[in-house]
This record gives sequence, C-alpha cells and structure tokens, in this order.
Amino acid sequence: MQSSQQSVTPDVLFNNVGTLYTFCPLTLRAKEWIEEHVQDDAQWFGYALIVEHRYAWGLAQGMKDDGLVLA
Repeated sequence: MQSSQQSVTPDVLFNNVGTLYTFCPLTLRAKEWIEEHVQDDAQWFGYALIVEHRYAWGLAQGMKDDGLVLA
C-alpha cells in the first residue's frame, strides 16, 4: 500500500532557541530567497540566520508565501 502523501524535503530548518529563532537554509532556493529578502547586515551563527522573535513569524510567513517549505 502506497501513501497518498509524498515526502517533502524542507528548504529551511526553523528553530526556536529561546528569545531568538534560527533559519537554516538547506537549498539553493532558500539561500537565494534570504539574499533577496533579508538585509545585508543580518546576523548569522554558522549557516543559520538569527532572527529576533518579533520578526520570526513574518519572515517564516514570507518564505511560506513564496513556496518555501519550512520544518
């Protein structure tokens, strides 16, 4: 029996780390989206974009609205 749902690979790993959120782009599409929509002076920790809680929902929603998959 095959499942009617297909597994979807996420473009971005999204994580709540207390007062901050991390957005780790996993695909080229996600990296390009961040380059286009996030200010140049954004804070990064390794490969993860660091975002204050007050901006995280809007950023996540913008990514989702443009078809990126968050996990």
